[in-house]
Amino acid sequence: METENIEVYNYKLTSSNEVSNVISKLECLDAEMLLIHIVSAIHNTILVHKLKMELTKLFPESRIVLLKTKDKVHTTLKLYSMDSLLNDDTLSDEVANKLSDKLERSNNALKDSRTNLLNRYFIDHLTNLPNVYQVRKDLHDNEEAGLILIKIDNFAIIDNFYGFIVGDFIIEKVGEFLKNKMAEHTVYRHAGSEFVVLLENNMSFYEIKEYVSKLYNEIKNLSIEYQDINIFVDLTLASCANVTTKNIFSKVSMALKYASENNLPFWIYEDRMHFENEYEKNLQISNVVRYAVQHSKIVPYFQPIIDNKLMKVTKFECLARLIDENDNVISPNLFISVAKKIKVYNLVTKIIIEKSFEAFKDNEYEFNINLSIEDIMSSDIFEFIIEKLKNSTVSDRLTFELLESEAIQDFDKVSRFIKEVKRYGVKIAIDDFGHGYSNFSYITNIDIDYLKIDGSLISDIDTNKNSYMVVESIVDFAKKFNIKTVAEYVHSSTVMDKVKELKIDYSQGFYIDRPSVNLDVNF
Repeated sequence: METENIEVYNYKLTSSNEVSNVISKLECLDAEMLLIHIVSAIHNTILVHKLKMELTKLFPESRIVLLKTKDKVHTTLKLYSMDSLLNDDTLSDEVANKLSDKLERSNNALKDSRTNLLNRYFIDHLTNLPNVYQVRKDLHDNEEAGLILIKIDNFAIIDNFYGFIVGDFIIEKVGEFLKNKMAEHTVYRHAGSEFVVLLENNMSFYEIKEYVSKLYNEIKNLSIEYQDINIFVDLTLASCANVTTKNIFSKVSMALKYASENNLPFWIYEDRMHFENEYEKNLQISNVVRYAVQHSKIVPYFQPIIDNKLMKVTKFECLARLIDENDNVISPNLFISVAKKIKVYNLVTKIIIEKSFEAFKDNEYEFNINLSIEDIMSSDIFEFIIEKLKNSTVSDRLTFELLESEAIQDFDKVSRFIKEVKRYGVKIAIDDFGHGYSNFSYITNIDIDYLKIDGSLISDIDTNKNSYMVVESIVDFAKKFNIKTVAEYVHSSTVMDKVKELKIDYSQGFYIDRPSVNLDVNF
């Protein structure tokens, strides 16, 4: 390589055996006008030492500089030979120009790298659509923009059945379809199986409702072909009638969740719906539930059950309650669903079982504990229960109540659970019978000991002939199968009289006593 005043000689060496050959080529150079660079990944090598020694002999007046490189294979020798003497100004200009060129190249490379990095940050790599970071930026830049959220409802089924390769293909093709379909708007990949469409201007409730309704009808029958297989894609849409973009993402997400939970094709959020109040309440309850689980504030309340022949309390039902930081007692209706969502439900079940076993170890009462289908299906809970039954002296006084209103998908697993716990003397009751999924054949398929007749039937048997006849049929059925019956929600003496008239075996309700944190018998 040459310039007007400088010649550059460049040699690459891999072995010390090459040094002699290179030195012989350099003997004709002017030693007074020479600058030498030895560039190597490691300076403490035979090659570098030999090269430096031979160069020093050949050019004793020249300066030899050792430089570093990432190239671990080659050692590079660079010699800069000047054809004529340069004055200081010329040399300074020469060096300055080279440094300036190098700096410009470095700045350009840095700029390109920065541009590529920013593009990667704002682009979804699967669909090549702008991503969630870009849509947030665009919403920030345009406070009058509207937003539509589109979700592939059956994506989990597609992904699980066909595999992630087909799942990615579906995401890519849906993104491509939406981009072509809505070319006048910007389409973004949001997250997972969701896409965002940004509208330049916000619309009123009726305008956006009409627009989304029309859009849904145009895209609802989407089918994507993959290797001669037609895969149908179900979509749910959501938007928001909002005057600004403030909290628009959260509002549209709440509308999408509402539409999905209620099997609606789309939903438009309005401020008057106050979904955020429900979310805030759920967040607060979530914190309360976490605190209660961590600080053992989940406790059983005990409601007595009387034997209708003996007319005395013989057993108690253990009902879960939560005590918050202000000592308020919270019903399971408010916290059980939240406990499931935040994945502490198993801990709630274990706490109730643990504390109930402890409460009855020093008395002779029988006691009932409620189990959900999730509890029975959980191997963690099953193992916990079996371990408790093995090591307890109260197992033969325990009855597990299974909620009849919950649909049982796996009868075999439920039957195996019942068979296993009965080995330890545990009895089984079906709770809330007569409500929800009531099915007499279902009762004949599992080995149960008690039917607890739902309070909706018991509460008015003293005034409602239809309720009376339904309860009478349940009692007759139970007796034929040698199953004991329990009347729930016995709230008055007249209801109690009808219960005894129907020869129901046990009674439970406020007429007998309310649930209490203590094992009190006031009947």
